[in-house]
Amino acid sequence: MASFVDRVQITVKAGNGGNGCVSFHREKFVQNGGPDGGDGGRGGNIVLYADPNMHTLLDFRFHSKYLAENGGDGSANRCHGKRGQDLTIKVPVGTVFLRESDGAVVADMSEPGQTKILLNGGRGGFGNMHFATPTRQAPNFAKPGIKTETHVFRLELKTIADVGLVGFPNVGKSTILATLTAAKPKIANYHFTTLTPNLGIVKRYGSDFVLADIPGLVEGASEGVGLGHDFLRHVERTRLLLHVVDASGSEGRDPLEDFRIINLELQKYGEPEGRPQLVLLNKCDLISDPAEIDALEDAFEKLGYETFPVSAATVQGFDAVLDRVVNLLPELPPPRVFAEEEVEVAAVIDDSYTIRRENDTFFVEGPAMQHFIDSVNFDDEESLNWFHRTLRDRGIIDALRQKGAGEGSTICIGDMEFDFVE
Repeated sequence: MASFVDRVQITVKAGNGGNGCVSFHREKFVQNGGPDGGDGGRGGNIVLYADPNMHTLLDFRFHSKYLAENGGDGSANRCHGKRGQDLTIKVPVGTVFLRESDGAVVADMSEPGQTKILLNGGRGGFGNMHFATPTRQAPNFAKPGIKTETHVFRLELKTIADVGLVGFPNVGKSTILATLTAAKPKIANYHFTTLTPNLGIVKRYGSDFVLADIPGLVEGASEGVGLGHDFLRHVERTRLLLHVVDASGSEGRDPLEDFRIINLELQKYGEPEGRPQLVLLNKCDLISDPAEIDALEDAFEKLGYETFPVSAATVQGFDAVLDRVVNLLPELPPPRVFAEEEVEVAAVIDDSYTIRRENDTFFVEGPAMQHFIDSVNFDDEESLNWFHRTLRDRGIIDALRQKGAGEGSTICIGDMEFDFVE
C-alpha cells in the first residue's frame, strides 16, 4: 500500500492577535468625545482532533503548512475586533506530535475523538479607551496584538493494536493475519513483501481485539537496517506480542537464534519490561518428526515463554493461541500513552534583548522588540515619552553606552532607525 505514510513534518502557526484601535467619540453637539477605540480580537487556536476514520498521514505530504486565522483589529465606538477562527487539524488515532527542535512529545492523540489545543492564538491589543486617566484624557495610542511564533512539529503514527505480530521476514506473519482476520495483506514468498503495518480485527467468544502485522524487523533494525527504523515505532503501543518463528528452518535459519536477534532489537529500541510474548512455531506442517517440535517447545519454555505449534498454510493450531490471547488481554495494562510536555501554547512576550554593533550602527534585538516599537505612536508626545522612559527603565540606554554608542550613533530597534541623543 504505497499510500501509507506514518512520518511527516508540518509547520504550524496560531493566529496573531488583532491591534487595538485609536479612536475618539464623534457625535453631533459633542465637541470633545472621549477615547472609544476597541480592543483587537484574539487570534485563532490550533486544535488537534483524533479522527477514527483516518489511517495514514498521507494528507500531510500535500499540505504541510497550517495557519489559524488572525484576530481582527478593534474599531471605533468601543467595538472589539473579531476573534480569529480556530483551525482544527485532523490526524489518525495514535498520532504523536514531537517538537522538531528537541524531539519532545507535545501531544499524543491516542483516543478516538480526542481533542487538544496545540497552540493558543495571540492576545488582542488594548484600544486607546483603556489608557484614559484623569490627567491623560485623550490618549493617542493603542497596543498592537501579540504576534505568535511559527512552530515545526514531526508527526509519527504509532499504530494502536492490542496484539502485534513480530518476527523475521518471510516467517508467515501476513499469512497468520489473513488467517485470523478479514484483513487482506499482500502475501508472497520473498522478503519484505509487507512494507506497511497491516491491521485486522480478531473475534473470539464475543470479544474482539486488534491484531497488527509489524513488518521490517531484521538484525540491526534498531539502527535502521531493513525497514525496522521506520516501523519499530508501531510495536510501542501493543499490549502483547506474538513472536512468529519458522520452526521448520525452511530458509536454513535457526528459530532460537532468530528469536534472540529480534528480541535484542526490540530491547535496543526500548522494549518495555514485562510486556508478555507468546511464541508461535509456524510452518510445523513442514516438520515430519514431532520430536523436533517437542524439542523447540522445551527450549523456549526454558527461556520462560509459552509456545504454540501452528501452521498458517493449513490453518492449524490457532484455537489454542486465540484462547490464550483472549484470557490474557484483560489482565494486561492499556496501550502505552506518551508523557506530554507543554508547548509554549500562549504567546508570551519575552523582554530579553541583545545589542549587536556593526561599525557605528547598533542593533537592539530580541523577541519583543518589534512589539515594543509597534506599541509607540511616534507622532504623539505622550507615547514618545513612554518610549524614552521604557528604554531607560529596561537598561537599554545604559547598555548602548557600554557598547560604545555616542551622540549621533545609529540605533536600530525592530523596523525603526533613529539617532542616539545624549
